[in-house]
Amino acid sequence: MTTTSAEGTGAGAALTPRQTVQAMSGLMMGLFVAILAGTVVSTALPRIIHDLGASQSSYTWVVTLELLAMTATVPLWGKLADLYNNKLLVQLSLGFFVVGSLVAGFAPNIEVLLGSRVLQGLGGGGLTALVQIVMAAIIPPRELGRYSGIFGAVFASATVGGPLLGGFLVDSPLGWRACFLIGVPFVLVAIFLLQRTLHLPTVRREVKIDWWGAFLITAGVSTLLVWTTFAGKRFDWVSGWSVLMVGGALVALVAAVLVERRHPEPIIPMDLFRNRTVTLAIVASALVGVAMFGGSVFLAQYFQVAQGYSPTKAGLMSLPMIIGMMGASTVAGGLITKYGKWKIYLVIGSVLLPIGLALFGTIDAHTSKYMLWGFMLVLGVGIGLVMQNLVLAAQNDVPARELGAATSAVSFFRSMGGTIGVSVLGAILANKVIDGLGGGGSGGGGGAVPNVAELPPPVRAVVENVYGNATADLFMMSVPFAVLALIAVVFIKEKPLLTTTGAERRAAEDDAPARPQDQVGGTLDA
Repeated sequence: MTTTSAEGTGAGAALTPRQTVQAMSGLMMGLFVAILAGTVVSTALPRIIHDLGASQSSYTWVVTLELLAMTATVPLWGKLADLYNNKLLVQLSLGFFVVGSLVAGFAPNIEVLLGSRVLQGLGGGGLTALVQIVMAAIIPPRELGRYSGIFGAVFASATVGGPLLGGFLVDSPLGWRACFLIGVPFVLVAIFLLQRTLHLPTVRREVKIDWWGAFLITAGVSTLLVWTTFAGKRFDWVSGWSVLMVGGALVALVAAVLVERRHPEPIIPMDLFRNRTVTLAIVASALVGVAMFGGSVFLAQYFQVAQGYSPTKAGLMSLPMIIGMMGASTVAGGLITKYGKWKIYLVIGSVLLPIGLALFGTIDAHTSKYMLWGFMLVLGVGIGLVMQNLVLAAQNDVPARELGAATSAVSFFRSMGGTIGVSVLGAILANKVIDGLGGGGSGGGGGAVPNVAELPPPVRAVVENVYGNATADLFMMSVPFAVLALIAVVFIKEKPLLTTTGAERRAAEDDAPARPQDQVGGTLDA
């Protein structure tokens, strides 16, 4: 039997705009930390890899390991959000950030650094799922656009400030280690603010944790992602190891589906995939993840190695993309709240994504910075219109008790697509660099990533051209995935946005008599 009790604000009382902003303060600080943890390292990575004597493959691993840990744990955090107090879970995920950041800041070698990225990924998985779940619990879908300005400002400040701060720290006497340690004070402030300002209903219910489902999903996804990272480097794509790893991953995932169908509290409820909107949003998110993460994660390296910018200037180069993302998400959010229409912005963003990626597919080591700024603006607007609105579409179309699972499923598949994109495209980049430099020169997949400032002019020109052309190829390879995402978005059916919060809907669902099947599309269950 399920019982619900409310503490703090209460389950059924809607918050005033002032109370909502106060409740979101610590939440947005947590989001700031999550974004900063990734972006502050982006401009520092070439220097970090060079100083630690690591390889191009290690460059990819530093990004991939965090994404892998985040991807594998997002559905677990999402399910926990349906069972336990979300405030406590957010604070726990921030705790992982503290530990991971401290370990990374004092890492003596690349192996310890990679381990710390796993801890940061665990925290990132929690925040990726929980921030949006909590927002849905305290803000009705129709009103979410009203607060997208705050969300956009936090996202932009962390995304813009991260590369700038990372570049400044790398060029300063503090060095790259400060890039990891700088986030710790923000984490502590976020935990304090959450304790003071965020008050959510505490749901007490009989809990049956799906341990087997959690284990099988994590094992299957992790094995698949490790395979995409190793294949092409440690062994061939078509090899005995590939058959073993892919076969093992598929067996684990099929077993997970069987477990999820039978368990009363599944990690990923299978009936979510009967919902057309949720299924298409998941497919689109996975494809957007491949296109977005797979190409853009290597931009900072392109600016520093192919274009010869310092870490600080490389951070400044990303400003147009962030301006596009912030402006698009803020303007679209306001219009969605005013008019209640959201699909048009998804479609426009999904059209701009392949266009922006195709434009980047034309770059080389000598592309004008003004052209690059224009390309980034197009890509940034596309991302800003797509990412959050896919989550909004899914949240608006499921019962409140499945908000956590639906939100985390969309985020999970976006992260999984991004992780696979980074792994596969990173392997392709490493191989292209090796071939371009004559089979193993500086900067190859097996050699250290070069610091172009230390190279003689003739060698520097060769390295710049190789990295420039290889990066362009990665973006062009991402275009088909963005086109498929557009097709998925076109088939999403627009439904009116609800005007009740997730907490209010949950309270109404718990009070209502049990029904054989929840109806989707009503005032409360959507």
